[in-house]
Amino acid sequence: MKIKRWGVVAVVCIGLIASLSAFKQTDKYFEIAKNMEIFSSVYKEVNLLYVDEINPSQIMTTGIDAMLESLDPYTNYIPEDKIEDFRTQLTGQYGGIGAVIGERHDKIMILMPYEGFPAQKSGLQIGDEILSVDGIVTTAKNSNDVSKLLRGQVDTPLKIKVKRYGHADPLEFSLTRQKIKISNVPYYGMVNSNTGYIKLTEFTQAASVEVKNALTELKTKGATQIIFDLRGNPGGLITEAVNISNIFIPKDKLVVSTKGKAAEWNTKYITELMPDDLSIPMVILISGRSASASEIVSGVIQDYDRGVIVGQRSYGKGLVQSIRDLPYKSQIKITIAKYYTPSGRCIQAIDYAHRGADGTVAKFADSLKVAFKTTNGRTVYDGGGVTPDITVAQDSISSILISLVSKSLLFDYATEYRAKHPSIGDAKTFKLTDAEYQDFVNWLKGKDYTYITKVEKSLDEMTKQSKQEKYYDAMKSQLDQLKNVITQDKENDLIKFKAQIVEYLEEEIASRYYLQKGIIESSFDSDKEIQAALDVLNDKAKYKSILSGK
Repeated sequence: MKIKRWGVVAVVCIGLIASLSAFKQTDKYFEIAKNMEIFSSVYKEVNLLYVDEINPSQIMTTGIDAMLESLDPYTNYIPEDKIEDFRTQLTGQYGGIGAVIGERHDKIMILMPYEGFPAQKSGLQIGDEILSVDGIVTTAKNSNDVSKLLRGQVDTPLKIKVKRYGHADPLEFSLTRQKIKISNVPYYGMVNSNTGYIKLTEFTQAASVEVKNALTELKTKGATQIIFDLRGNPGGLITEAVNISNIFIPKDKLVVSTKGKAAEWNTKYITELMPDDLSIPMVILISGRSASASEIVSGVIQDYDRGVIVGQRSYGKGLVQSIRDLPYKSQIKITIAKYYTPSGRCIQAIDYAHRGADGTVAKFADSLKVAFKTTNGRTVYDGGGVTPDITVAQDSISSILISLVSKSLLFDYATEYRAKHPSIGDAKTFKLTDAEYQDFVNWLKGKDYTYITKVEKSLDEMTKQSKQEKYYDAMKSQLDQLKNVITQDKENDLIKFKAQIVEYLEEEIASRYYLQKGIIESSFDSDKEIQAALDVLNDKAKYKSILSGK
């Protein structure tokens, strides 16, 4: 009888739990229906009665955006008129001329033609000011408006009129739009006789094929070790992250797993192909702007002790999105799961589920981070991006360099330099002489590159505070003296920060001759992360020691 009695109790408890669950679910559906009705009524009343004329689509989009913004930055509404731009982000493809344009001195200029596409083939150069497109004057338009004029149906012609430094009259170029597929690998090459370098900027379609082809070609050129650069890579398609990982790790290995509220999003991604190279020594470079798919690849390589990670802690985006179709050809990109590396860690850094009273979000506390183990038993942690095996501190950028860049003075000087020098030789070996740097310093005379240093800001704040607290009269002479010292010292900033300015200027000039390739190759000998990668790759004992955890 005792067994039967417990059986009855169990049945009653199960029935009660089921009833409570059903009640909660029904209650939730009621809340959804109630709030939908309230929202609909508010929307109708505002459109009907608001004192000024409003755009129904715009106000709805604003409302949806505000709602989704309360969740995380990656859950977004995509209205019909933005679908094409979103598709371009996913595929890297569009119909156009193949060039990045932007604003410099309130003028629309060519900032970077992509090699092998109409803009570059036609002869358009960095620094060309766009005056008109097909007769439509662009001088009063913004870069988005001009970009729309340049894009269009593949195989359609267009004419671009530009103003170029050193030419008295405008130049006109006739181009034909073509299908532009922005390469995920804008550059790969040899850093030295045995070290190959691959730069991956995105994870759009075919990224894995591009990386694989780059690796194969570099090995034919003598590469016996690889630097794989994921710095600043914001991520992309999870399938491409899996396939790129598969190039370096065996078949049938777990790359990443996803876990969401709905069971259908609980997925394990396993390598399905035979790897290309399981043994070539490799370093992956990451930075604070390496996110998502970049963190999957670097996390996988770290978890399997397949390579050494160098740089700064990655961004910490461990959230997965899915695209869902909505009525009237609109879509929503919605966060549906978190992803976990093979060791079991989720590297999501920001806790969007728990916001402060003011709506702010915070990173997961270090005290809440959990330790996991790599294949060789090394300790790694969740909750804060991928921590590199070798951390390279980033140099702070001087105030004068920030000013020279933001006021486009390095950009302008490089454009003028290109007009006066037909060639510069190889980008890897290009160096500005001391005399050329002095020419640049002389060129700056009379140009506005005023800037306020952090010390000046602190001094201004101290002056303000001293006035509020009635100490200013007593401190005035000392404050004035400090201000004079700072002003006099700033006059030497072009000399004090010469090395930093020269580095940026050399890259800017190299881009005028060799485009993206020039920027990358010019930086090889001054790039601290690349030098750290070379150091560990060339020190076989250190490389093995890091991966073994000993």
